[in-house]
Amino acid sequence: MITLTIDGNKVHVPEGITILEAAKSVGIRIPNLCNDKRLHPFGACRLCLVEVEGARGLPPACATIVSQDMVVRTNTEQLQSLRKNLVELILSDHPLDCLTCEQSGNCKLQNLAYAFKMDSNRFVGEHFEGHYFSVDDTNPLILRDNNKCILCGRCVRICEEVETANAIGFAKRGFESVITTPYGAPLQETPCEFCGQCVSTCPVGALTEKMSLGKGRVWECEQVVTTCPYCGCGCQLVVHTKDNQIVKVTSDVKYGVNKGNLCIKGRFGFDFVNHPDRLKTPLIKKNGEFIEASWDEALDLVHKKLSEVKNKNGPNAIGGLSSAKCTNEENYLMQKFIRAVIGTNNVDHCARLCHASTVAGLAKAFGSGAMTNSIGDIADSKVILVIGSNTTEAHPIIGLEVRKAVKHRGAKLIVIDPRKIRLVELSTIWLSQRPGTDVAVINGLMNVILEEGLINKKFIGDCTIGFDEVEKIVKKYTPEMVEKISGIQADDLRQAARLFAEASDASIIYSMGITQHSTGTDNVLSIANLAMLTGNIGRPGAGVNPLRGQNNVQGACDMGALPNVFPGYQKIDNEDARKKFEEKWKVKLDDKPGLTVVEMINAAREGKLKALYIMGENPMLSDPDINHVKEGLGALDFLVVQDIFLTETARLADVVLPGVSFAEKNGTFTNTERRVQRIHKVIEPLGEAKEDREIISELSRRFGYEMNHHTAGQIMDEIASVTPSYGGINYQRLKTRGLQWPCPDSDHPGTPILHSQQFTCGKGIFHPVGYIAPAEEPDKDYPMILTTGRILVHYHTGTMTRRSKGIEELCSEGCVEINPKDADKLKIKKDDWVKLTTRRGEIKIKAKVTRRSPVGTVFVAFHFSESPANALTNSALDPVAKIPEFKVCAVRVERA
Repeated sequence: MITLTIDGNKVHVPEGITILEAAKSVGIRIPNLCNDKRLHPFGACRLCLVEVEGARGLPPACATIVSQDMVVRTNTEQLQSLRKNLVELILSDHPLDCLTCEQSGNCKLQNLAYAFKMDSNRFVGEHFEGHYFSVDDTNPLILRDNNKCILCGRCVRICEEVETANAIGFAKRGFESVITTPYGAPLQETPCEFCGQCVSTCPVGALTEKMSLGKGRVWECEQVVTTCPYCGCGCQLVVHTKDNQIVKVTSDVKYGVNKGNLCIKGRFGFDFVNHPDRLKTPLIKKNGEFIEASWDEALDLVHKKLSEVKNKNGPNAIGGLSSAKCTNEENYLMQKFIRAVIGTNNVDHCARLCHASTVAGLAKAFGSGAMTNSIGDIADSKVILVIGSNTTEAHPIIGLEVRKAVKHRGAKLIVIDPRKIRLVELSTIWLSQRPGTDVAVINGLMNVILEEGLINKKFIGDCTIGFDEVEKIVKKYTPEMVEKISGIQADDLRQAARLFAEASDASIIYSMGITQHSTGTDNVLSIANLAMLTGNIGRPGAGVNPLRGQNNVQGACDMGALPNVFPGYQKIDNEDARKKFEEKWKVKLDDKPGLTVVEMINAAREGKLKALYIMGENPMLSDPDINHVKEGLGALDFLVVQDIFLTETARLADVVLPGVSFAEKNGTFTNTERRVQRIHKVIEPLGEAKEDREIISELSRRFGYEMNHHTAGQIMDEIASVTPSYGGINYQRLKTRGLQWPCPDSDHPGTPILHSQQFTCGKGIFHPVGYIAPAEEPDKDYPMILTTGRILVHYHTGTMTRRSKGIEELCSEGCVEINPKDADKLKIKKDDWVKLTTRRGEIKIKAKVTRRSPVGTVFVAFHFSESPANALTNSALDPVAKIPEFKVCAVRVERA
């Protein structure tokens, strides 16, 4: 600790912080305009100048590190006069339109003018001509008014330092200086990711959110902290509301894993909540048309139809799909309803389509199928291996941590991905493999590590079992053999293996590029083998980190919305676990695992599954081979869908029940790092829509089974009572911050890093895994490979983002990425209509000619119903996890 004196007060602060930070820590406010906690010191505004005994001149507090026995004065008459002069100079070329400015009441410059009691300006006169700029209104999300810009540089710096997008910068010099894009181009023609970070850091009204213009001043809006409803990062939002409408979304640097940062979806993708398409009343289909119904009519009909199927065909003729977009409490009730009320284990959700192989593989290897480390640990890694994860697009805030580690902390980055994703620009090594050859590549890395004596013998001997069998199989995968399978140059593979194995702390990040294969579990086991081989488990900066795709896909798994486990991954066929839930729920439970998502669709098509209850899922866009899905859903005797919009799936339903969005309810989400966080109601439900927990409880009551929970907090208390990993979690403890499971009791602080003492299963288990080719490979009829995934601006099946006006304006249609060499060969040009055909279907879609996709491979995002990628994908399953092979299938590409 450092001891110094600030304004006559002795202060004890950590070494290495600035005077500005030291003063703030003891409640002394030093004015500033260019400082942001997320950015490196810049010292542009000079408002934070202070007096330091013995120093030459007046150093800026934001850029001066404290030292022992330093004496600082922050508020002398000289400093006050200087600061007032500086504010006057800024205001001399600044519009005084505070009455109509969108930032009024939240403007740092306005606050300083008020503090200095500035009712006139000596620097404004008849001979002074200020600047005049036209307002940039050329994009749908961000308004730039350079007339109000004070050239603090915060927007430029956050774009460069945090986002690494470099979409804007300073142009010209002196009095003519201006912040602009390269050559003054629209933001859409720059690397801008429309994250809105520039808006978030602007201290004045130069940058504003277009979607919130005129909707409410800062003092008119209520502000509620809640959790983002999009990807698995679990960012904390501050939602501003007025008159039961969301006005805008911001974030506070004090809260959450995102530390004030947001992506395009988190910041701008909120207007779906108040969209006119929202379902506001129950619907019943009669003669092929939906008619509005009362809640009693709708729920009575659902009860009647499900009871008829159960009585006639047995409980296993009914299935339920829970939802990764719903809360933990709602997922818990849904699986409880299917098991305790219907009497079957036919319950699943979309984790089956994204990370079922993670749950299966990591549970086998480590005893726990979840991310081992915390998001904040990533920046401490010395080497980061990203494989099968387009992190900056699918998990943008985690992408920022990777960027921080590489750009500011000197970490080395290895990217293994067929496509040239954004992270490749920062990588030390990029290995572009043929899709579906991941096991061969990982075995090849381990071969080099073994051959060159880079394994962690002590960790292997003390903490693991099964190494000898893996050693035998890995020895076959020489770099030359792997080159023939994957296309990766042998020397590049060797270089990557050495870089990873020689690092003191190396982490592995992966996502659905690893899991969505017919060998998905093998892929995950291979990654676990690599981490154990090098001892990169159980400490900061290391670990195996699967990134979960949706806001609560981790929580939905934790809650037992899976056909083979109760909440907390307690196995259905374990008698002790089953008895515990029978006693708690006061019913007899089935001891046989149920059907998975894909198996339910198949069973429906075969006439074995007669009724399906879907909550918050849209299999008509998200599942593989959707023509097959449509046949399955069409063969059901009864389909009920509970959602916030009339989705592609809901249109096929017999009854549609209107649920509410994340903004209209209380509960919890569990993010990808196992952090359980609160969501808070920010507006009242629209129309007659109800919370999903209310709907399930009311339906359960009609079956004679009471779920006596009056609040979401009471449901969490029940979850804690039956789920050991959530045993110490309750709403009181979640008030200020989230908790990472396992958290077994109320005194436990949560677990940021798994396996730090020992593996959950005792010792880590190596599993020998050999390369198996994808279920479908190119041939003369279908000569190319199709792979699918997400893009930055949209989310899942587009139900929410495609109803967000600004986002949809930026990207309103899908495209197929095709390499220029393939495009030339097929005589395809940019924006040509292209027909893609597989053994399961065909779509028409516009071409995007880009080197991002490798020769022989095309990429399609699955968000768009007009060009549904999953009309083409293969429903071949991983034999263990039952996950479909979304990432590889054979396709024919031709001009439409």
